[in-house]
Amino acid sequence: MATEALKVALTAAMSNSETDLLTVAAGHTVAVLSVLLCETGAAAETFDLYVRDDAGANDYYIYKTQALGANATFEHTSKFVLQAGDVLSGLTASAANVDVVVSYLDQTL
Repeated sequence: MATEALKVALTAAMSNSETDLLTVAAGHTVAVLSVLLCETGAAAETFDLYVRDDAGANDYYIYKTQALGANATFEHTSKFVLQAGDVLSGLTASAANVDVVVSYLDQTL
């Protein structure tokens, strides 16, 4: 029987190395409802947000070199779907402290 649950993925202090924010498990489909990024280090920054597909060979960018002001919050509210094996990932251009909150609907098949 299929199920649906609202969930949240929390990541503290995303920085300049690739960070997996949400990985979709086998047998699941995820509808991402929002992604919030908050710069907590008091320094302006840029970030990339992208999806690595299940083959892992390609990155599909949602944002590339997106500006994020010092102590500011960036809000992405356009919904998108991730399938089993997909990974929502991100990184900043330099050493940074960016907290990330991903709200999503998890659906099992």
